[in-house]
Amino acid sequence: MSRRVVVTGMGGLCCLGETLPAIWNSCLKGKAHVAQTPRRWAKFNKFKSTLWAPLPAIDYAARGIPRVDIMRTDPVTLNMCITVSEALENAGLVPQRLEASHQYAIPAIDPQRTGVYMGTAVGGVNSTFKNHSHMLLHRNKPELDNLLDEESKHALAFSEWQYPKRLNGFIVPMLMPNAVSAYVAIKYSLIGPNVTTSLACAAGTSAIGQAYRAIQQGQIDTAICGGSEYLNDEYGSSFKGFDAAGTLTTSNDSPETANRPFDAKRNGFLFSEGGAATLILEEYQSAKARGANILGEICGYGESFDAYNMMRPEPSGSQAAIAVNNAIVDSGLSHRDIGYINTHGTGTLANDETEANLIGQCFAHNPLVTATKSLTGHMIGASGALETAISLLSLQQGMSHGILNLEEPIADLNFCVGTQSTNAEFGLTQSFAFGGHNIALVVGKAN
Repeated sequence: MSRRVVVTGMGGLCCLGETLPAIWNSCLKGKAHVAQTPRRWAKFNKFKSTLWAPLPAIDYAARGIPRVDIMRTDPVTLNMCITVSEALENAGLVPQRLEASHQYAIPAIDPQRTGVYMGTAVGGVNSTFKNHSHMLLHRNKPELDNLLDEESKHALAFSEWQYPKRLNGFIVPMLMPNAVSAYVAIKYSLIGPNVTTSLACAAGTSAIGQAYRAIQQGQIDTAICGGSEYLNDEYGSSFKGFDAAGTLTTSNDSPETANRPFDAKRNGFLFSEGGAATLILEEYQSAKARGANILGEICGYGESFDAYNMMRPEPSGSQAAIAVNNAIVDSGLSHRDIGYINTHGTGTLANDETEANLIGQCFAHNPLVTATKSLTGHMIGASGALETAISLLSLQQGMSHGILNLEEPIADLNFCVGTQSTNAEFGLTQSFAFGGHNIALVVGKAN
């Protein structure tokens, strides 16, 4: 049995805005958000890159999240929950508050036939670092305060040694990656399959693909799926890891043009503080029966593994091509049906070279090629989920955002420079992750 899987709701959160319409509007205007990293980080370490894409300040209480949940839940999960709420509203699925509880039910769907599939690369790393700093400093800093003279304290930026005053008793559920899916299911009383994927930069894309497959094969009828990441911490530890690996842009004096996927002058990706995106997937007949507004369709899913290197793509792109080809075969379409491609497009030397060659070899008919990360930066495990939502909006509205700062393309492809119209009926979005994971999704216009 193979069933059609449609998208009926979407939500998003990233450096460009706190809702998907705000993000989409910024994309079409070619507006990125790049800033200098927090100054206090430099007091503890040296960084080759000093640029990132910070999130807007988020008022969780104003979003209806209870104070107790804010205190015992990592931002990676809270941000996921914000986009779930937007996606449910977008889908016309109205939650009803259960009496004397912070939980909800969604009457229009069967909780046993509804799965939650979420992706995150690292989960609650912010909470991990915070509580680790407590363990390190809560006894030692007061003792050092008595031992050090004022000159030494100034030299060590002693006043900036920040840490929580107590260990959070909920640290375990805060840091565990599966909280991003478990929290959502608990909040909405959903007892179907509950899955978290942690395939690095491909986590969100994989989660959507697995949700699609479960509906396609009849295991469930509805899925809440997507990805979330939050990589800020008081000392810039997450950022430093990527910086030390040499993956981040070092064009520190040119923040507006530092992020440039597929350009000859690219020198690394723009690190994003985080983000999240959610899609509501439904079996076509079920969605039609409840009168849902269909936004698009997930048509095919493919994956493969390089078995080459933990941090570099296999140069020939042969395994990545298998993931793309598998997705297209799964969709029942041909390569020529793909009129739009939203790339992984990180801006690193190795990824862009391999990906450009892959597209040139697989798609001789020159489909329109764009890169959402040129505007959002790299949100790691959340990127693929947001890129899937942007791809569906592009097909639905017949418009594609351009690739920012693309001045000297590294390949003769049909790169989208500036906002352009598109009549594509089907598109492809692809993610290639550290470790060697390759994921591709074929998406379709609502029909």
